[in-house]
Amino acid sequence: MEASTLNHQSLINMTSTKNKTSDIESIDQDGGEEAHQDQPNSSMENKMQLHADQKSSTNKIYMPLLVINYIMLFVGSVSSLLLSKYYFKHKGSSKWVSTWVQSAGFPLLTIPIFFPYVLKLTKRKPFTDFNSKILLLSIFVGVMLDSSNERPSGVTEKKYLIGFLCTIGAGLLFASYLPLMEMIFKKVYCYEMVMEMQLIMEISATILATIGMACGGGFSQIKEGQKVFDKGSKIYWVTIVSNIVTWQICFMGTAGMVFLTTSLTGGICMTALLCMNVLGGVVFYRDIFNGFKAVATVLCIWGFCSYVYGMHTKMVEQKAQMVDKNESSKELMHVVNPGATH
Repeated sequence: MEASTLNHQSLINMTSTKNKTSDIESIDQDGGEEAHQDQPNSSMENKMQLHADQKSSTNKIYMPLLVINYIMLFVGSVSSLLLSKYYFKHKGSSKWVSTWVQSAGFPLLTIPIFFPYVLKLTKRKPFTDFNSKILLLSIFVGVMLDSSNERPSGVTEKKYLIGFLCTIGAGLLFASYLPLMEMIFKKVYCYEMVMEMQLIMEISATILATIGMACGGGFSQIKEGQKVFDKGSKIYWVTIVSNIVTWQICFMGTAGMVFLTTSLTGGICMTALLCMNVLGGVVFYRDIFNGFKAVATVLCIWGFCSYVYGMHTKMVEQKAQMVDKNESSKELMHVVNPGATH
């Protein structure tokens, strides 16, 4: 009787052991299937980890990259506008030249695109993450920006009205450019991709401007311009080439600021530079600094300082909230597990 009882219990134990083993195997299979299903997501996460998001403030190169881009925006914006004014001040008059130089320096963008890969500073190959949607949006933005570069050649009332409307249209197009780029940059994780998009935009704008120059006699105006330029042909070409370079520096800084911060921050930084352009005209060209310019300069500086102070205050509050959350979590862990060590 006792032997039969023992045999019966052993059978029960063997059955339960088999059931547990089958349960474990089923769990392992389910886990394997889930891991297999999550494999594309994990590969994408590994890819994002491989190319650390450079617009994240926790990235060690974020702050140096931000400072470099604002310096480029500052230098490029002020110098390009001063050089454009220098061109027109010394009898340069071609609207096609002033339009074409803004995008003709696109080959310079290959430097920040290819050099990091050539110097093995990054493992990402250029244009590997460049899909058709980003390509089409970049072409659209490039054509849109180039179409705003019309200006009246006379001072009649009709042409003045045309110039006024073109200026308003250019402002609206540029105002839509910054939020549009911010929307696209949300899917971008490295500065090289930003420059790739900028390169496509500049190529599109250059093609459109070149077609306009070919149809409107712009190339002949370039040759004639060096003859009427009162500083000589050598200074004429130095001015043109310098303007090409400085415009690219300006656009690189603009795109970098929008990528690293927001379109609002980029727009405010560019607005703050308007006062520097005004002061540059007063210093280098002896422009009259009247009351309107003084009020505009004060408002630009005031608005920029107010925004920077507001951002600083917000960052301090967010940091304090993070500290409070960390302290609260530590207190909760101490209550749950009094013996836990910090």
